[in-house]
Amino acid sequence: MGTLFRKFFASKVFINRVCLSTQSECFYDESHLAVQRTMNKIIEKEINPNVDAWESEGRYPAHEVFKILGSAGLLGVNKPVEYGGSGLDFKYAVALNEEMGKIACGGVPMSIAVQTDMSTPALSRFGSHQLKKQFLEPSIKGEFVSCLGVSEPGAGSDVASIRTTARRSGGDLIINGSKMWITNGCQADWMCLLANTEDSKNPHKNKSLICLPMDTPGITIAKKIDKLGMLCSDTAMIYLEDVKIPESYIIGEPGKGFGYQMLQFQEERIAAATLCLGPIEKMIQETIEYTKSRKAFNGSILDNQYVQFKLAELATETELLRSGVYRTTDAFLNGQDVTMLASMLKLKCGRLIRETSDTCLQFWGGMGFTSSVNISRAFRDFRLISIGGGADEVMLTIISKLMGMSKK
Repeated sequence: MGTLFRKFFASKVFINRVCLSTQSECFYDESHLAVQRTMNKIIEKEINPNVDAWESEGRYPAHEVFKILGSAGLLGVNKPVEYGGSGLDFKYAVALNEEMGKIACGGVPMSIAVQTDMSTPALSRFGSHQLKKQFLEPSIKGEFVSCLGVSEPGAGSDVASIRTTARRSGGDLIINGSKMWITNGCQADWMCLLANTEDSKNPHKNKSLICLPMDTPGITIAKKIDKLGMLCSDTAMIYLEDVKIPESYIIGEPGKGFGYQMLQFQEERIAAATLCLGPIEKMIQETIEYTKSRKAFNGSILDNQYVQFKLAELATETELLRSGVYRTTDAFLNGQDVTMLASMLKLKCGRLIRETSDTCLQFWGGMGFTSSVNISRAFRDFRLISIGGGADEVMLTIISKLMGMSKK
């Protein structure tokens, strides 16, 4: 009986059954998989063949890539049909992001996610018809590149402390301040800007989200910030000096911008976790293959039980992260407040992808320290996940507060 079981578990039949019974195939239906196939064709034909060159140049042609994605209907899968979207639910956006995890760097999918999951959700939900026609529709078509202007030199994860102001003057807004760490900032046509607009002393009730055309006089892109990773994704420092725009460019109700941005953060953090799944899986699989072929001390590196167990643990953690993404997606679709779950996902994905890249690089030895392999790029790119979009410590603060442990 023992021999029979060993033969069964070692057989290709068993392996194929396990592979086919994935969480993804249980969670997505054929229409979600069709969206993924469309994205995969673009990744394989238009994106991955160019990634190395874009990384070397420190920039990628966002307008060209977005136009391709927009023409394929991939920049607005869950946005209203009236403005060029597909009108599908949030699960399609999750399916798309999971497929984008197959892009061979971190910078391009992050840039795309800024457009789909960070700068446009509030506009899509709360913006006026005029703003949606002017900013959302061309963004869905890929004619516009957008960015999100929240972080500042003195206020990153502490969103309530931003100092940029937008004061009323007649029917206009006069904007002054600065924004930092702005992904897509060097190429963007418009910014979803968070600024202080109201006289209230309550930092949660004095802010508004604003559509800001980036060609408006008074906007200065001070510099493109050099970074450790995400090299082909441009990151800008931007100054705003007496920038004048119509007051009608405020998204939704004035003074509700902080709340709107917190809702955008929910989608952003789910997107971050979803985008991490592919890179983590790729690192684990490439490390298995490399350590299987790398010989030392009369055997392969993979023959070492410690290496096997560590990679098995990482694979297990990856599937648990995927379960969390799917559970949070279902809760979001059911209209639940997923602030805690999204914060947990963001915390977990940042820590897991850091552990995976560090562990796998170690198993690659000296080769892992070269710039010619995927693992070193992943090591550089994905260190950001525990910092950008809300640092690990902020996620822990949010979780602690929602668990009733913190009064802050």
